Amino acid sequence: MNTDQILAEIREANLSYLMLAQSLVRADKEQALFRLGVSEETAALIGSLTPAQMMKVATGNTLLCRFRMDDDMVWNLLTNHGKGSANDGMSRLHASILMAGRHQEAA
Repeated sequence: MNTDQILAEIREANLSYLMLAQSLVRADKEQALFRLGVSEETAALIGSLTPAQMMKVATGNTLLCRFRMDDDMVWNLLTNHGKGSANDGMSRLHASILMAGRHQEAA
């Protein structure tokens, strides 16, 4: 994959993310804050973007979204690395609880 292809993929991911984020914010702001891991100010800004503004923001060369699972414990819970599938639901619930706590810390 060359640089132009990577930049095109980043732009596409950014636009998809912005469209999803705006949709979440407009549907249920509180849930959007939790699911996106953004501040109220950022959510308000995303919710008010026009389509032209979203296109302009999306054309940057940096991804707008990022992984919020910054530690091995959450990744292991989400992927069930080294575990059977019997505890899949419980592992995902545990990971969600951990990430929810981090959202509260950031807010």
